[in-house]
Amino acid sequence: MPTFITFLLNHEQENRITEAIEDVGFEAKLIDEEVMEKNILLCRLHIKGMACKYCTSTVEFVLQTSPGVQRASVALATEEAEIRYDRRIVSATQLIQAVEETGFEAILVTTGEDRSRIDLKMDGVLDKRSLMMLESSVQALPGVENVKFDTELNKVTILYKPDQTGPRDLIEVIKSATSGLVNASIYLEADGRDQHRYREIKRYRQSFLWSLIFTIPIFLTSMVFMYIPWLKAGLEKKVFNMMSTGELLRWILSTPVQFVIGRKFYAGAYKAMCRGSPNMDVLIALGTNTAYFYSVYSVLRAATSDNYMSTDFFETSSMLISFILLGKYLEILAKGKTSEAIAKLMDLAPETATLLMYDHEGNVVGENEIDSRLIQKNDVIKVVPGGKVASDGFVIWGQSHVNESMITGESRPVAKRKGDTVIGGTVNENGVLHVRATFVGSESALAQIVRLVESAQMAKAPVQKFADQISRVFVPLVILFSLLTWLAWFAAGRLHSYPNSWIPPSMDSFQLALQFGISVMVIACPCALGLATPTAVMVATGVGASRGVLIKGGHALESAQKVDCIVFDKTGTLTIGKPVVVDTRLLKNMVLREFYDYAAAAEINSEHPLAKAIVEHAKKLHLEENHIWPEARDFISVTGHGVMAEVSDKSVIVGNKSFMLSSYIDIPLEASEILIEEEEKARTGVIVAMDREVVGIISVSDPIKPNAHEVISYLKSMNVESIMVTGDNWGTANAIGKEVGIEKIIAEAKPEQKAEMVKELQLSGRTVAMVGDGINDSPALVSADVGLAIGAGTDVAIEAADIVLMKSNLEDVITAIDLSRKTFFRIRMNYVWALGYNVIGIPIAAGVLFPSTGFRLPPWVAGAAMAASSVSVVCWSLLLRYYKSPKIVGS
Repeated sequence: MPTFITFLLNHEQENRITEAIEDVGFEAKLIDEEVMEKNILLCRLHIKGMACKYCTSTVEFVLQTSPGVQRASVALATEEAEIRYDRRIVSATQLIQAVEETGFEAILVTTGEDRSRIDLKMDGVLDKRSLMMLESSVQALPGVENVKFDTELNKVTILYKPDQTGPRDLIEVIKSATSGLVNASIYLEADGRDQHRYREIKRYRQSFLWSLIFTIPIFLTSMVFMYIPWLKAGLEKKVFNMMSTGELLRWILSTPVQFVIGRKFYAGAYKAMCRGSPNMDVLIALGTNTAYFYSVYSVLRAATSDNYMSTDFFETSSMLISFILLGKYLEILAKGKTSEAIAKLMDLAPETATLLMYDHEGNVVGENEIDSRLIQKNDVIKVVPGGKVASDGFVIWGQSHVNESMITGESRPVAKRKGDTVIGGTVNENGVLHVRATFVGSESALAQIVRLVESAQMAKAPVQKFADQISRVFVPLVILFSLLTWLAWFAAGRLHSYPNSWIPPSMDSFQLALQFGISVMVIACPCALGLATPTAVMVATGVGASRGVLIKGGHALESAQKVDCIVFDKTGTLTIGKPVVVDTRLLKNMVLREFYDYAAAAEINSEHPLAKAIVEHAKKLHLEENHIWPEARDFISVTGHGVMAEVSDKSVIVGNKSFMLSSYIDIPLEASEILIEEEEKARTGVIVAMDREVVGIISVSDPIKPNAHEVISYLKSMNVESIMVTGDNWGTANAIGKEVGIEKIIAEAKPEQKAEMVKELQLSGRTVAMVGDGINDSPALVSADVGLAIGAGTDVAIEAADIVLMKSNLEDVITAIDLSRKTFFRIRMNYVWALGYNVIGIPIAAGVLFPSTGFRLPPWVAGAAMAASSVSVVCWSLLLRYYKSPKIVGS
């Protein structure tokens, strides 16, 4: 007999307890599936300071190798890390420390624990004593897990369990604990990530504008004024020995650009070198410092010489920094638009809500307009016509129609009455509703969709591994190649391997070689390569979400664009999924209502759509609203086939023909003829047997979804084969298949047989997508290369799928595949551009055209080209925002 011990200890203590039990002669085994599930969390960190793909690879490696971390993904486009970790082994604080040890700053977005967070602003006089009293008062409230005060901002951050307390309770406790001297309200602050992005945009804009103030005069004195005689004479006037006015002026102007405006590149390069992972900042710092300090050396030598003619590159360093700052500014602006879909989703929630006040007898005694973020569980919210539903919940009074298109994609308003559920963010069209809040804050459907899209934007496509592999060795190789370029051209100049007439009059071979080396170093920054995939995935997942197609990341996108075969479930996928009873044929003398009482009692515990149709039809045969069915004992459900139970004094079996035969029940000839007749009408015949004898057949019809035939036809034009696999009988399956245009059909298939069918297709070399909606489809959804779950289906199917079709429309199968194909076309073009840019740009910067044409690429032009490369990749990805779904004939 097993003994269960429940405890909350760390992993090492679990092992010690197991060993102690075994030492006294008993066998011990840790049953930790549920414990593991509760302790595995998904943490999100915002990481500041990442400059290129090499940075993300470094952070990802450090996190991935940390104890307790199961998976870590770092995205340059979002500047975020998503970490799946075991909180028994490692904490979110330790993960932040691990990131900061690599030289980057990490800010906690969420620990992933089952709790909500709220920031409250405190108005009033706060001293040390009152803060301690406030902390103890709030901490004592049930459900409060953590309290953190920020005295500079007069802000308190509280983590709490929403099923035990809520924001209004917290505000009331703060007010009561200070006898009303301190009031609390929602801290009006934009999302932390948005704030950081706005600060970054502002910082880069200011840095770029300041750099222009200094760089424009440098550019004019070195490249424009030299062609205006009277200005040229003034600039060439000697100040100290051979040092001219122009050189001194450029030195003065370039210094603040190099060391003040460009200090972020120094900081980034220093941190990168400390962790042994040179990045883009290292290349920029090396290139600009080489140009600057050689110029300083040249100018000082001229100042101490009577005959040395100096050549400075001050314009190179300052213009490089200016162009790079401009590129980063445009890049951040563009990257901000990739996550607009999430912002639009979050904007669906209304700002205010009308809270109803009740007396002890349950009568409404008043109403109060509150911030929608202050809604707590079990609050009753009034929703007026034209207003937004403020929270997930269910209707307790009133009736209306609610437009749910912004969440589910359903174009027609859905009728709502007492007992029906509503979704936060949807619009009430007519009638007043009183809604009791059930899921608030992070538990709401809207919040879960936002989290799904955020996770999707973090998930990497397999093709990104290509960029990761290149980035690991790219920067060190570029530095080496730059050095070799300089040595090669310097040696060539010393050996007079190229005509001296090609060297500018003010330059010697050393200076020319130096310019080639700097150009190579700058033009080769791998920013565009690192942005090629994540920006396209971010935009695509956002666009998909706005169209009701939730794509769970880059892997799903990459697999979907390869799909050449789709396996469709029938019920709820090709059909509406809400079958209705259309006919009943009794084979024994029975009262129809009594027949349905037995059938409904057996089916009431089944989740199958056919079972629900039978129960709903049985309800219509009774006048009372809440009829109580006979008790069903020893209930057994065989997925995809039927159910059996002991109902009152009879043994009842309800299911299909194969279920009856496997239960050793004879099917009379009359029943077989009826089944064949129903199959020809594309109906499903459900057999009801009592005491091992067939007593009747219930005919159920499930209408085919609109445009199902057009969807199958369009998929064929996309070279995608359609197959139907269903647990229904062959006759009905063939009739449905013929109507929608599917030729290959597998009927009477169990869930495991659906999964086997998918695997067989994969073994034949096909890339298979599975479209389903039920629990019985989950094994096939997991087995398929891409699982597409109908949004109106079960939670299990949605969890198992790679793509969720929120509208439950078949047309979105085409949208998912077409969007993925267009996304990967852009990703491929991004790689062609990024790699092609480096393949062409690096040799030109290294001077490959110089021996034959005398053409050389100035370093500042190389910097501009590098910045333009990153911006162009992001903008090319952003064009996906204008994606339009294919138009299907008949839709």
